[in-house]
Parts: sequence; C-alpha cells; structure tokens
Amino acid sequence: MSHDFSLMIIRIPAILIALTVHELAHGFIARKLGDDTAERQGRLTLNPIAHLDFFGTLMLFFGPFGWAKPVPVNPMNFSNPKRDMAFVAAAGPISNIILAALTGLFFRLGMVTPHSIFAVFLYILFIINIGLAVFNLLPIYPLDGSRILMAFLKGNQITNYLRAMTVVPKIFLGMIVAEWFFKIPILSSLLNPIFIPVFKIAKTLFIGN
Repeated sequence: MSHDFSLMIIRIPAILIALTVHELAHGFIARKLGDDTAERQGRLTLNPIAHLDFFGTLMLFFGPFGWAKPVPVNPMNFSNPKRDMAFVAAAGPISNIILAALTGLFFRLGMVTPHSIFAVFLYILFIINIGLAVFNLLPIYPLDGSRILMAFLKGNQITNYLRAMTVVPKIFLGMIVAEWFFKIPILSSLLNPIFIPVFKIAKTLFIGN
C-alpha cells in the first residue's frame, strides 16, 4: 500500500468526524434557540451520511478546505432571528476549533507515539478541523462567516451584500475547476495566506510545537 493511499484512507474518518461535529453543532444550537427544523429532518445525528455534501467532502480529500450539506434552519422560530442566526452559524466553526484543541491534548500530554498511525490520524484531524473553521468563517455567502457578518449589517447593507454575493458561488466553482482539472492554484493561493498563519498559531497553542 502506497504512502499516499494510506494517508487518503486515514483522511476518511477524520473528514467524517470533522464534518459531522460541525453540522451537528449548527443543529444543536438552533434547537436550543427554538428551531427544531434540523431535528425534524434528521440532522441532529452522529451519522455522517446525513451531513455530507459531495463537492465539499471531495475538497477535503485534497486539502483542509471544504464544507458539508447545510443544516436547515428556520430563523422565524428564533426570538431574535438576526442575532440567533449568527449564533447558529458560529457554532460550526467553534465546534471545529474545540475539536482541534481536544485533538491537540493527545500530543501535549504525550498520549500518542510519534509517527504512529494514530498520531498521523490525529494530526490530519487537527489540520482538517482548523481548515474547516477558517474556511467557513470567511464572510462569503453562503458560508458561516456570511451569517455572522449579516448580524452586524443594517438595512440596505444586507441587501447590497447579498446582491454582491450572487456571483460568488459561480466564481468559486470556477476556481475549483481551475485547480482540480487545470492545476491552476487560484483558490489555494487565496486561502493559504489566511490558513497557514492561523494553522501555525493553532498548532503552537494546542499542540505546542
């Protein structure tokens, strides 16, 4: 079994765990704030199949960036829709940061054998969780960061923002196609300057080296 293939196999459970925790956190907080839409649609579950998005999951096989199938949320069930939507949105990335911190404890406490399969798995899980958090906090619709940003916008600012965001998914898809099929690293060139310093800080804080 080749080294690259082994790493690909190890990535599978790491991806499933990170995505499941992320989406479950969205649904859990929405339920706590009064919206049971995710629960009624079977999304308050640890079954990763319920949360997978084909392209978002596929992206995680080639790097730390990706997304899951959005948890359905009805903001009309919230007492303060604008504020509570931001709380629900923030829950996903925060859950990934917490999971990364817990993963880092294994290294900090010397609970893993260096270079063992378990250590490699934990390190990949750490990278993916930080990547998911960073990516989803970008203030680009429909990522979580856009929901958080809109909590701070007023009146026409929201309308103007959403109008500006209408072309973003198409541009984003074009960058994915350019990177995957034509090996033009536009997307990674834009994201890595954000991800790399954040990852270094997280690694220092949570792992310790």
